[in-house]
Amino acid sequence: MTSTSSAATPPIDRAAFEARLVREGYLESEVKTIEAGKVVGEHSHDFDVLALVLDGEATIACGPVPQTFRAGDIVEVAAGVVHTEHYGPQGYTFLVGRRRS
Repeated sequence: MTSTSSAATPPIDRAAFEARLVREGYLESEVKTIEAGKVVGEHSHDFDVLALVLDGEATIACGPVPQTFRAGDIVEVAAGVVHTEHYGPQGYTFLVGRRRS
């Protein structure tokens, strides 16, 4: 898993992120909202994920070190990487792209 934190870089504009999705082959995309407090146990996907956090927060752990993502952060999780997801008290809204091999 890799991340880009809004604290370390200037915020990305949504249109620029959508252009990045297309440029990098993430042909499926949608805005999703996850309810507050939801926990998703260990799992993986058969596709790469590239997401821009729009609102709320989520803590994602790939291995022993969890990372918390908030509005403006970018989350990348490669296909096959086992991870967990814990969504914050206000829920979590994100623009997510999926890239299948």
